Formats: sequence, structure tokens, C-alpha cells
Amino acid sequence: MVRYIETLVLKTILSTKTESQISSPNQHADIYLDHAATTPLLPEAREAWLEGAALWANPSSPHKAGRAARAALEGARERIAKVLGWQGEIVFTSGASEALALALRATKAPLLATSPVEHEALLRHAAGAARLGVDANGRVSPEVDANGRVSPESAALAGLVAVQQINSETGVIQLLAQIAEAVHAAGGLLLADCAQGAGKIALPPADIVALAAHKFGGPIGVGALLVRDWALLLPEGGQERGYRGGTENLPGVLAMAAALEAGSDWIEHARGLRARLEQGILAAGGEIVAQDAERIATIGAYRMPGKPSAVQLIRFDGLGIAVSAGSACSSGSLRNSHVLDAMGYPHPQEVIRVSIGRETTALEIDTFIAAWREIAGVGGKP
Repeated sequence: MVRYIETLVLKTILSTKTESQISSPNQHADIYLDHAATTPLLPEAREAWLEGAALWANPSSPHKAGRAARAALEGARERIAKVLGWQGEIVFTSGASEALALALRATKAPLLATSPVEHEALLRHAAGAARLGVDANGRVSPEVDANGRVSPESAALAGLVAVQQINSETGVIQLLAQIAEAVHAAGGLLLADCAQGAGKIALPPADIVALAAHKFGGPIGVGALLVRDWALLLPEGGQERGYRGGTENLPGVLAMAAALEAGSDWIEHARGLRARLEQGILAAGGEIVAQDAERIATIGAYRMPGKPSAVQLIRFDGLGIAVSAGSACSSGSLRNSHVLDAMGYPHPQEVIRVSIGRETTALEIDTFIAAWREIAGVGGKP
């Protein structure tokens, strides 16, 4: 009952702020630290979207205007492949969720294995697939022999195996090079959900990759499925060489290409900001989830002992700070994170996610730390 009441209170407070909250001089300035959910559209991407909107013809139309739109679409496809270092094919989709669904539906090999810490966009399609084991940090841990080679022993690796590149709740980076070696040695295919990594770190050696533009500064509503070879998929008819139906989102595709071309030089700055953040959290008695694992610089999960996630979200939001509890798809429900449960983390109900973007500043991190100390009831300066 308490959990139910917390949920109702949180949904009410997050949906509306009172006038006093908005105007009070004692409130912190609005600070956005939920970039893993979605990050602002880059100026370069906005400009490219407007250019694409001017090419309003259908890229599948045979007339002059349609051919111009097609040329722009194919040019963007080549640009995206170049930036990502991808040697295979690209199917444009509405985002990573559709890309994953398309891969699971159209790949000739059946999905035989995945991990229990995948995004729900994949797990909802994974009924019947084996669950690979994860360690206390949430990493799939393939066995390694004395020579440092991964030796596949499970028949489940002989089909389609789906493992994310980066966990959207903890920021943990999976050992996909080792996993890919095991999968390929068993004759299987690796599908990697790269929604949180694409545009930030190099793609893994996967056969099929899903990504979403709005995670790296592109627009919402466009993404891609990267496929090593068309022969891996069964065509379904429609556009995108018959592999995906629906008129291509030309403005979105052009904006996605521009966002990728903006580069990832800011990641090192984000790494410094996360170190600053975690130093402050530890000093205030907090805990870092999966502290011993390699994690992307932009995502961290943190426990505030004795404070339920719902209470934290309410308090941070009241102070003008946007964070989340787990991935965006599950944060609103306030149920325990399936990721933290799979890891065996003992206090999942006290964990929030903080995610950094290229716009994040040191002052915003310091303001967050001050708010953390206030909510946690820790006196004095950090």
C-alpha cells in the first residue's frame, strides 16, 4: 500500500508543479540529468532536419522531386556508415525499439539467448529464449580458457544471441568482443542493442546493431538497424529495399547523420564530470552501483541509503533537477528494476539514475551534489 501511495504521489508531482515551486527563489535552477532517456536536439541536427523538410517529396517516387529526396537519403546512409565505421547495410527505422523488433522478427536465425539485463524493448519479444548468466555488476561473463580464448559450450549460442552494448540503467559496458567470439565460434549471430553507445563509443563486432538518434543529439522518431549482410534478414516488403515498410523519414535521417557527424569529443569531459559527481556522492554516504565494472562516462546508478527512489525523485524534481529511477520506460511505474534484481543488488528500491550529456556543466554537477546532501540529510559542505 505504501508503494502504491508513493507511485500516485510521484505521478501527481511530476505531472504538475505549483506556482510557488516555479517562482520560489529558493529553488535550484532547472538542471537536466536524464540524458540517457533522451538528450537535446543538436543545432546541427535541427538545421539538417529543416533542410530535409524542404525536400518534402517521397524518396520512393520516380519523378524528379522524388529522385532528389532519394539522393539525399542515400547520401545520409553513406555518411552514417562512414561515421560509425559500419561496413554492412543500414535499414532506417523509427528508433531502437522498432529496430530490435525488426531484427527479432526478420533475422533468419531464431533468438535463442539473451541476458536478463536487456532493455524491456527487447525482453518483451524474448519469451522462450535462454537467459545468459550475469555477474554482480550485470555483465554477461563468458568462460575463458587458459589461453584467454572464449570457449562456447552452450547450444543457445548457435542461434541469434542478443546482448546490449551498454546497460541503460547502470552504464555498464558489456564484454561484447568476447561474447561475439563465443557466439561466432558456435555458428551464431550477435544482435547488439547500441542505443546508449552509438555516437559515443565504437560499435562492437556484432552482426546486427540497433540504435536511436535521440540518444546522441538527433531527433526523436528515427533510428536504424545495421545489418552485416542483407542475407541475414527475411524481406517483409515495402521500403528500405523491402526490409521495412513505411515512407522513410528523410528529415529525421538527415538530422541523425548530422548529429553523428558532430562527434564524441565531449565524452572525455563527461568522464571528468562523472568522477566529480561520484566523489560527491561517496562523500555524502551514497553508493555507486556496479562501481567495479567498466562503465560509459554518461550513465551512473546511485543508492541513497534509507531514501526510497520515489521520495528522491519527488525531492529532486521539486528542486528543479531531472533524474530518473531506471530506464525511462520503467521509471514511471516505480517497480523494482529487473536489471538490479538480476544483479542481485540488495537495495534496488533506493537507486536512481543520473545521466550526463554534452550540455552538462560542472556547476550543475555541484548543484546536484548539494541537493543530494540536502535530501540525504547530510550536514555541512561536501
